[in-house]
Amino acid sequence: MNGQLQKSGEENGMEDSRIVDLYLARDESAIKHSAEKYGARLHGISLGIVNDPRTAEECENDVYSEAWRLIPPNEPRDYLFAFLARIARSLSLKRCRSERALKRSAYITELSHEMQECVPSDASVEAQADCTLLGEAISRFLYSQPQEKRELFIRRYWYLDSISALAESFGFSESKVKVTLSRLRAQLKKHLESEGYSV
Repeated sequence: MNGQLQKSGEENGMEDSRIVDLYLARDESAIKHSAEKYGARLHGISLGIVNDPRTAEECENDVYSEAWRLIPPNEPRDYLFAFLARIARSLSLKRCRSERALKRSAYITELSHEMQECVPSDASVEAQADCTLLGEAISRFLYSQPQEKRELFIRRYWYLDSISALAESFGFSESKVKVTLSRLRAQLKKHLESEGYSV
């Protein structure tokens, strides 16, 4: 299985808690340690979104600046990689939109259409519940799934991996990836409806 979903404690390098302590102490070596430990993975997330190595490198560098700005008040001792990955994803999506990367935007639009099958629209969410509650409902669904299916879903809709990349990584045919994801979306829709969301 691709190492992209490993827990933060499984990487080599300084412990996450120590790195966060450096950020809190305003010690710039925090950035160096973050890059050494997670740089390749953060670059991979950005590259998967922007589809351009140079832009991905710029996004990765911006991640450390944003982390410097956000720590404190945040103290992501137990989830540093997830914290940095979320920043990388957000920054990369912004770059994709701002630079009008049409090919990549079309790919992101394709993913959005897939998720619209099972997740309420923004307006519907605002009318029914706080987005945090929706996120928690989706998390409950994902944690009820076998690990392989959960990782497949996250790799597709969080890390924005292509069907072909998922097929290669999981050792599946592209058809099996598509069918599995389609079934997961249908199950997620049913789960959200059972929790009171109108999809």
